[in-house]
Amino acid sequence: MCARRGLTPEAYRRITSLALAALAVIIVSGAAVRLTGSGLGCTDWPNCRQNRLVADLEFHPMVEFVNRVFTGVVSVAVILAVLGSRLRRPRRGDLTWWSFGLVAGVLGQIILGALVVVFELSPWLVIGHFLTSMVLVWNAVVLHHRAGLPTDPHGHAVVGPRNVAPRLLALIGLWFVGAIAVIFTGTIVTGSGPHGGDAKVERLPLLFASAARVHGSTVMGFLALTLLIAWLLRQATAPRSLQVRMWQAIGVLVVQATIGYVQYFTKVPVVLVGFHIAGATSLWIAVVRFALATREPMAPDVRPAPHVAEVVHA
Repeated sequence: MCARRGLTPEAYRRITSLALAALAVIIVSGAAVRLTGSGLGCTDWPNCRQNRLVADLEFHPMVEFVNRVFTGVVSVAVILAVLGSRLRRPRRGDLTWWSFGLVAGVLGQIILGALVVVFELSPWLVIGHFLTSMVLVWNAVVLHHRAGLPTDPHGHAVVGPRNVAPRLLALIGLWFVGAIAVIFTGTIVTGSGPHGGDAKVERLPLLFASAARVHGSTVMGFLALTLLIAWLLRQATAPRSLQVRMWQAIGVLVVQATIGYVQYFTKVPVVLVGFHIAGATSLWIAVVRFALATREPMAPDVRPAPHVAEVVHA
């Protein structure tokens, strides 16, 4: 993959896929720490316990320690994304900047992770930790998408024209904000619910049932808007690739909503909560991928005229 000429665009895109996968997996592994009550399995940072880096061979400390070790895997994947952006031929500055965004996000996560331990799983810090993970996933999806864009002779990404009408694009923008609202209200439910990472940790001063109803209403509104956009895309004979991505998002959303309601009426068993968190991550990836698909893809060997495509300067 890597010769004297550097990495091929295809090889670099595979590296960005690895970074995205690692960032998605660590969200689920981090949830496993909370759901197993292992949030304070390691009571110190960066050591697991005072003067001891490695956890004792006990369940809760090992669950937390394994999650910390996986942070190292994520760090390696992100470093490879940065180095790969410099070795890629042709080199593109936008890919370097987006890969450095992953570095900044991982550093922020490390600091937040330490604060979560120091402040004994404060729900607001745990929420911030999760939302930062979602920002990182967004960054990774955009990086992976842009790594697949063709490059013009000046070393800039070639981005195709918008493939939806302005009014529909505005509605899609509202839909994207709706997805953020769904994720945020979901974190409030989590912060007020029973799975705080330890039996004695602070919870948000909210009624769990009330927070769940607000979140459920947000999800139903988001689903209605999603179906409306899918219908409008069909009426406008939007590109098939765009419609496929929308129906992928709908599929994930329906499964996610089903899991959410089942877990609520079965008193939030940890297994279903784990699947729900994985589903939230998958839904967010699907939403970002759809938003990125609202620009017409260009073939790698195409050199479009200025009025046909926009050249994004890095």
